[in-house]
Amino acid sequence: MATKLSKRDRLKKLKIEIEKNPFYTDDELADLFSVSVQTIRLDRMELGIPELRERIKSVAEKNYNKVKAIVGSEIVGELIDLELGKSGISVFEPTPEMAFLKTKIIRGHYIYSQAESLAISVIDAEAALIGVANIKYKYPVKIGDRLVAKAEVTRKRGNKYFVWVMIKVKDREVFRGKFILVSLESDSTEKEV
Repeated sequence: MATKLSKRDRLKKLKIEIEKNPFYTDDELADLFSVSVQTIRLDRMELGIPELRERIKSVAEKNYNKVKAIVGSEIVGELIDLELGKSGISVFEPTPEMAFLKTKIIRGHYIYSQAESLAISVIDAEAALIGVANIKYKYPVKIGDRLVAKAEVTRKRGNKYFVWVMIKVKDREVFRGKFILVSLESDSTEKEV
């Protein structure tokens, strides 16, 4: 927003922007409106708009009920969008305990866990396991980075689901994975994966 807005106009536009994209951070909104982060926080409070974490949690709770193959609490990150059998999006903010002490880089298994749990969440099956995973870590993830994972079911053949997962920090791809998931019959979990 190039020109300074009156408070009333800013509040109206802030509400519209957050409705369009509930995942804006206060920093991003401050930049968008050319005001301080404190001003954005006060504006949000005045409008009754919760902080980012609460907005994400609210959206995620609606999606957890759609997941069939795992329990919502087993998903790494917040499931913010889910179209069962087609696609899904999750957001994950690693904590300092998840990083290597010396480098402050997030350990790979946390990033993989976000991708794996999202891949399992998007398929339309009661139970499933990863049969094959072809993964690539592209850039290191640091403390404070917010990971946005997008999954897409690209094909289903018999009891196998082919799922692509891409994880980004801002606009930079940090992880990519191709998964083949095997749907398990409810009466037998001893099938070959």
